[in-house]
Amino acid sequence: MDETPAYGDTIVVGSIGDASNLIPILASDSASHDIAGLVYNGLVKYDKDLKLVGDLAKSWDISPDGLTITFHLRKNVRWQDGKPFTADDVLFTYRITIDPKTPTPYAGDFMMVKNVTSPDRYTVQVTYDRPFAPALASWGSAILPKHLLTGTPITKSPLARHPVGTGPYIFEMWIPGEKIVLQANPGYFEGRPYIDRYVYRIIPDMATMFMELQNGTLDEMGLTPLQYKRQTNTPFFKKNFRKYKYISFSYTYLGYNLKEPLFKDKRVRQAISYAIDKKEIVQGVLFGLGKVATGPYKPGTWYYNPHVRRYPYNPEKAKKLLKACGWKLNPKDGLLYKNGRPFTFTVITNQGNTSRMKTAEIIQWRLRMVGIKVKIRTIEWASFIRQFIDKRRFQAVILGWTTGQDPDLFDIWHSSKIKGNGLNFISYRNREVDRLLEEGRTTFDPEKRKRAYLRLQEILAEDQPYTFLYIPMSLPIIHARFHGIKPAPAGISYNFIRWYVPKRLQRYKQ
Repeated sequence: MDETPAYGDTIVVGSIGDASNLIPILASDSASHDIAGLVYNGLVKYDKDLKLVGDLAKSWDISPDGLTITFHLRKNVRWQDGKPFTADDVLFTYRITIDPKTPTPYAGDFMMVKNVTSPDRYTVQVTYDRPFAPALASWGSAILPKHLLTGTPITKSPLARHPVGTGPYIFEMWIPGEKIVLQANPGYFEGRPYIDRYVYRIIPDMATMFMELQNGTLDEMGLTPLQYKRQTNTPFFKKNFRKYKYISFSYTYLGYNLKEPLFKDKRVRQAISYAIDKKEIVQGVLFGLGKVATGPYKPGTWYYNPHVRRYPYNPEKAKKLLKACGWKLNPKDGLLYKNGRPFTFTVITNQGNTSRMKTAEIIQWRLRMVGIKVKIRTIEWASFIRQFIDKRRFQAVILGWTTGQDPDLFDIWHSSKIKGNGLNFISYRNREVDRLLEEGRTTFDPEKRKRAYLRLQEILAEDQPYTFLYIPMSLPIIHARFHGIKPAPAGISYNFIRWYVPKRLQRYKQ
């Protein structure tokens, strides 16, 4: 039986959300980055052990003072339209990212750069005014093609719908709300991917997606905890699929619009955190496949602070805090009132995410028990981001962040990221947090960095701009015909171009 790697076949992946923009610097949603990550490359990337290695840069040198990085680029790399990749593309990407006319939430890292030059076509020298700890990692962001973006405002570029990169997959088509299709890049510099086609299907409902998986029209999806624990423990699934489980670099939270008068007093936010039983959510929604979150970092990382203020379920403490803020219980309807107005608000989340929906329902029930009425509204993903999050049209939101390997959280928590479509969409301002974020990213001293991030977590735990809910497990399931999957600290998709289907098992022909 020959199980050697073979070219061919198609992988069909399910997603509840459609992409919004396939120019990576213009998108903040995971669906867009999932696709763009297969089409584009950065200068560096993380390997299976979460160590930085070369991508478009084959190597680099860092000056003794840490202020200059010299990247040595790979030669003979081509854009997917055949044009050569050179240092000019790197310089162009830097300039367009920091251009005030580019509506990107990711300019912060490149604003720290003093100068970028290219001594020759395959060398890029980046100089910083002062130490910038995430400097090397920041060059993992996608490099864009200068020849296709010059002369057109980036917001009007056809690349938003039809990307052209240097990556392992070439864009083929995008039918909005239905699917995005990519083809293997035969000239990819790391070698042609084994799997011919990547089909990203948009299925906004998890139950429908699961039915498609059972029916054989889907090869990969992220399972819900219920699906992982109960619905896939059958002979059919054990024979035809492989399940994986690992703690994710992400967390789910209840975020408050801090411009909303209801949430201006931190004691109110603390009270809500005490009124929500986070362990109940981990057990009831995640079936134990996750951990209670205490802040924005994953336990076990070097920058995690285990000693921050905690908010164990304590409805009596919640009631006392709300009373101290002037909220009084009306025995007729059981609601809290202040100045004649009831304490009621709407929480929004995205359609199709059953874990978030169930989390919202538990929060709704628990807060009703302390006199707060919560309405729940679910919104289709693209509209959710563009019409509500980007425009700050919400009172509270249940969402999640995927966290990077570096602890720098400048883009999410710094007050300069409130404006425009910055990622600080809850409008959180704290001078000490701003200072700590700046300090943490402008020193190479690991102890100094650690102190900054430990203190940052203490302040966030005290201020509760989010109620940090849980860190979920990643629960991917993949059809058993796919070989070459090797779980590692980075998860499973880091070596996707080396996944393959033995010839005898291939299902789709080109």
